[in-house]
Amino acid sequence: MAVLADLQDVAVRRVDRVLFEHASLTVSDGDRIGVVGINGTGKSTFLRLIAGVDPPGDGVVRHGRGARIGYLEQVPTLPAGTVRSAVGPGWEAEAALDRLGMAAYVDADVATLSGGQAKRVALARVLAHPVELLILDEPTNHLDLPAVAWLEQRLLAWRGGLVLVTHDRHLLDRVTSRMLELDRGQAFVHEGGYGSYLAAKSEREEQASSAESTRRNLARRELAWLRRGAKARSRKPQARIDAAKTLIADVPDAPLRSTQLATSPHLPRLGDKVIECVGLGFHYDGGPAVLSGVDLVLDKSERLGIVGANGTGKSTLLDLMSGRRVPTAGRVDAGPTVVVGYYDQQGATLDPKARVQEMVAGPHRSPGSLADIELMKRFLFIGELPFARVATLSGGERRRLQLLMVIAARPNVLFLDEPTNDLDLDTLRILEDFLEDWPGALVVVSHDRTFLERTTERLVAVEADGSVAEVPGGVDGWIARMTQPDTSPARPARTPTPAPTSVPAGRLLRSAEKDVAKLQRRRDKITQDLSGTTDYVELHRLGDELARAAADLHAAEETWLALAEEAESG
Repeated sequence: MAVLADLQDVAVRRVDRVLFEHASLTVSDGDRIGVVGINGTGKSTFLRLIAGVDPPGDGVVRHGRGARIGYLEQVPTLPAGTVRSAVGPGWEAEAALDRLGMAAYVDADVATLSGGQAKRVALARVLAHPVELLILDEPTNHLDLPAVAWLEQRLLAWRGGLVLVTHDRHLLDRVTSRMLELDRGQAFVHEGGYGSYLAAKSEREEQASSAESTRRNLARRELAWLRRGAKARSRKPQARIDAAKTLIADVPDAPLRSTQLATSPHLPRLGDKVIECVGLGFHYDGGPAVLSGVDLVLDKSERLGIVGANGTGKSTLLDLMSGRRVPTAGRVDAGPTVVVGYYDQQGATLDPKARVQEMVAGPHRSPGSLADIELMKRFLFIGELPFARVATLSGGERRRLQLLMVIAARPNVLFLDEPTNDLDLDTLRILEDFLEDWPGALVVVSHDRTFLERTTERLVAVEADGSVAEVPGGVDGWIARMTQPDTSPARPARTPTPAPTSVPAGRLLRSAEKDVAKLQRRRDKITQDLSGTTDYVELHRLGDELARAAADLHAAEETWLALAEEAESG
């Protein structure tokens, strides 16, 4: 297999710490590598080295001759112009934009896009161009569940090299076959996917704990012997005594997960009435309804997950339920004992001069209480971090601090809006473990299927018409419903067929390309008609027509792919 990128003994150091050193990795054609580690360990920096964007402080980075690299940055920068011009021409670009929920924005100026929209456009741009090595930094951020499912299938079919940083553990376990772990300046390579990495990491930490226990016991016995000494000796070997004391005092870095404490916060008592939404509706000034006729009741042991396509109003629903926004129809009734905590996608503004423990304590408590110390330890603010100023924290550490500030305020109803974005896997596991025993009510908006499965017991979906409905079958049921094409008898979806031997493959391929382009124009016309009407009957008709058009387009794309693969193999 051809070598696409080779990193030997690389190191990156900051003024105040070492990100990693003596790290080596070879990426060959067909390799599928996941990069993991807590925020601040240098995952994005390592990807920039592989992509050749930044040079290492030490070591060597080489790339295969002629190897083309597609690199998705965590915060990408798009070229000026329209979305269409940024992604490029061709049906593959159009298809990627469609699957990523950006088909309606192809003529929009990239300068008008939100951060999430820009990330989706950048992902489509990377996937639409032929490369040998794909390097993706958090590609699932801002994707809904059907888009993540599509990306998973796309990466499973990918034949080149892949290096991936993601918090989506389901995706990580499905598409990777090797893991690179960055842990406190060191790099460890694990064969196998995410599950194999967890097993290897656990075994390594157990061995380190056992070795440390043996080492310290031997040191104590030696020190006891040195202090006791022989009766006839008038002078003890002080240098050896000092060395033994140093050996005992020299405690290595503890495994990260050992900082998790079996403690739960003391919350204000939550009464029987929590939050009730009755006929809830909302629309922006002069705009169509975002939410309509929503009836939803939370009880005091609620574990509710909210799903839906991007732009359907999930965050708006959270804002209404939590009292951050006033409904334009219906009402939201909250019980008298409700204390709301809200972790949103933007996060709170942090004072760069403040210290971590001061931010956790908030304006009404003195920093350094036992409860706050336990919470900080549980969420990996250990060592000198509680005394560090916010300005010195990495971006991931700031997001972890913002989450901790919400929890430390002791709410009894917790709203989490896309909590898995920008949080590392260790923090997600800690948060899931924390929520398992958390005594309050919980409402989560997320596109992370693992997080939803581990933290919620009930699932509702915000539909395109603004209604909210229960989802039978949980996350798997929702994905199956959203990704299953329309196969009604009136308009069956076309299925890929092999090229007849009597027709040249090139001609069939060109014909398939024309079919794809024609169906894209049909879908775009229906989408435009949808945006130009407010008539309910017409909206319903166009919605059904759009679903059929999307199914036909999906079938045409599959036909093109089958023909293209046959042409390549021929």
